[in-house]
Amino acid sequence: MSTPAAASRTPRDQAFRGALLHFVGDPDELGQRAYEYFDDGLLVLHDGKVAAAGAAHALLPGLPEGAEVVDYSGKLIMPGFVDTHVHYAQTDIIAAYGEQLLEWLERYTFPIERRFADPEYAREVADFFLTELLRNGTTTALVFATVHPQSADAFFAAAQARGLRMIAGKVLMDRNCPEYLCDTADSAYADSKALIEKWHGTDRLLYAVTPRFAPTSTERQLELAGRLLDEHPGVYLQSHVAENKSEVAWVAELYPWSRSYIDVYDHFGLLRPRAVYAHCIHLDSTDRERMGETGAAMSFCPTSNLFLGSGLFDADAARRHRVRVGIGTDVGGGTSLSMLRTLDEAYKVAQLGGQRLSPLRAFYLATLGSARALYLDDRIGNFVAGKEGDFIVLDLAATPLMARRIASTADLIERLFVLMMLGDDRAIFATHIMGKREYARSPR
Repeated sequence: MSTPAAASRTPRDQAFRGALLHFVGDPDELGQRAYEYFDDGLLVLHDGKVAAAGAAHALLPGLPEGAEVVDYSGKLIMPGFVDTHVHYAQTDIIAAYGEQLLEWLERYTFPIERRFADPEYAREVADFFLTELLRNGTTTALVFATVHPQSADAFFAAAQARGLRMIAGKVLMDRNCPEYLCDTADSAYADSKALIEKWHGTDRLLYAVTPRFAPTSTERQLELAGRLLDEHPGVYLQSHVAENKSEVAWVAELYPWSRSYIDVYDHFGLLRPRAVYAHCIHLDSTDRERMGETGAAMSFCPTSNLFLGSGLFDADAARRHRVRVGIGTDVGGGTSLSMLRTLDEAYKVAQLGGQRLSPLRAFYLATLGSARALYLDDRIGNFVAGKEGDFIVLDLAATPLMARRIASTADLIERLFVLMMLGDDRAIFATHIMGKREYARSPR
């Protein structure tokens, strides 16, 4: 049996031994039947895809001859985290002080995004961003680039080089923004179409049509966004909705014919499967019902909602209307690329709203739940046979405080709660992509 440090290549047959946890359903619906946990488990991969996952004693005797066995005993193996909303171009403005949404865009976001006209800068940020994602255990993300086509090219090229399952798109923005970031409805359509044809379905990459939000797109641009989706089945749509009360009021002024903010997107055919909307805070029951009916998904972004003072996401209301929900870090309004830190804040948002987020549902949302929000649960999100072998190895004793607190826990659920409240990037021991170790924590 090899040690993790000994791995230098990716054999066809691999097995990883350690505590093993993955979800097969929503704990709020299935309870204890929603997950499988093996204290001494084995994850078996063939050609980078899951062949089996279960108890080590049952699977070890049947391993193919020559299979590499990596020992992660004492650690917890889980599917990689899935981030349903993040801006790679805002990496350099994380922790920018003192504004709410609309002022924050003007003061920080637009000036930094201007720099992505430079392909070299875009490449450097994309590489750093993806390194940080892997260091934080995130293996798939739905990512905003900027208005510049080269910003999307840079991101996709960096993700392709690492073999990642990523979704991204060039921002569409033809009004109410600085001239240096303004495209046109027709140029945005043409640029997006060329990017779709170049990148969508290439290796593990997927494309998202990306209007920033309704206030920065004309009706013509939103109409053409819908056309792109119709012309290219399987392409995604990502945008923002109802994040901030001033934003909602602005949309009502710009689109006086609409019943609501979400109705603007619906009018142009942008509520559908594989459409993901960040925030979704200031919605009513009709809005949520419509999202549930159409198969559109919500991205719950707790750290940015708190940081920008936007409001509290209503997870219970989303569940009542059967809307798909994933978790988003939303950097740079979000304050961490760590899904563990994000789950910590999600728990607190629920508490402030008089709701509960159990540890089981939190980790479901960060893995299979977010994969379902992205309609990728046939490929990622758990260890069902045939899924892509993206997984992380977690160290529940990553810090002295975690080690001390974990020592007094009584069961798995309590350990998961400690992990999501006290864990951060230091708890990510390793990140594997299709079986290949792409990140390993430096020895302490």
